[in-house]
Amino acid sequence: MLTGHWEHFSHEADMGVRGTGASLDQAFEQAALALTAVVTDPALVTPEKIIRLTCNAPDVELLLVDWLNALIYEMATRKMLFSRFEVRLKGKHLSATAWGEVLDVARHHPAVEVKGATYTALKVAQQADGDWLAQCVVDV
Repeated sequence: MLTGHWEHFSHEADMGVRGTGASLDQAFEQAALALTAVVTDPALVTPEKIIRLTCNAPDVELLLVDWLNALIYEMATRKMLFSRFEVRLKGKHLSATAWGEVLDVARHHPAVEVKGATYTALKVAQQADGDWLAQCVVDV
């Protein structure tokens, strides 16, 4: 069983976020870490405050976009960054816990502000090796 990982992929002026994992839940968690990493190094973010989120969508691809947009909304309105995620998917419903802290510009050195997750390069699928992939482009 592989552990999950995240990565970025370039897309014109925006940034692609990609999460992979042994489960769909883990792929969504890793995509969220990739989202944080667009802004700052997730290792700099202390997981001291907890927020809970829920999303519903017609399919898992739209659910990924809704999940990332919910995080982007929380980042903007709470002025927080997140470094740990626990996602539970049941059909078309996502419930999640995110751990993070209030943004500290001097410590986190935010690179950009993410404006939103898009449908560009949107893909959620199980790969040939059994791992799950969850990706899309975010507008920065």
